[in-house]
Amino acid sequence: MKNRRNGFTLIELIVVIAIIGVLAAILVPSMLGYVKKSRVSSANSAAGMFQKAINSALIELDEEYDIGTEITSIERVNPSDNDVSVTPSSVGSSVDTKIIWSKITHFLDKKKKASFKAECDGGGVKAVAVCSDSKYTGTFPPGVVTVDNYEQYSNNYNKALADALLKVAT
Repeated sequence: MKNRRNGFTLIELIVVIAIIGVLAAILVPSMLGYVKKSRVSSANSAAGMFQKAINSALIELDEEYDIGTEITSIERVNPSDNDVSVTPSSVGSSVDTKIIWSKITHFLDKKKKASFKAECDGGGVKAVAVCSDSKYTGTFPPGVVTVDNYEQYSNNYNKALADALLKVAT
């Protein structure tokens, strides 16, 4: 009788490992592309959410305090603050900026921990740029920040906002 051994030979194991390595080399770069695409899309979606929340807050501020149409810019530099800065600053003297921030967060699903800047005109938002983390920035209107150019806007919502305003103007 012959002794039969159960198991794999060394050659079979090396071939299987080589096949797994080739598949991983093909799949990993494409998966990283999907991650970048989803993060850019998420940042642009957050900007759209802020745009809707700020528009709604401006309407309420105009109804309650008659200042919604006066506001030309709203910015939140530090995401840990419960406050925003408002332009013109004379608006801030008639209504506390914490009230303006509470109006905005009232319309957000969650209290977003993000830096943002919004340019307003006539009681409505023209463009918003949101920086939710140090790498991904999003804008409303969307299409300014893409997978191909997101690195030039990393942690720079002012540049993204300027380009979004150019898009609105055209």
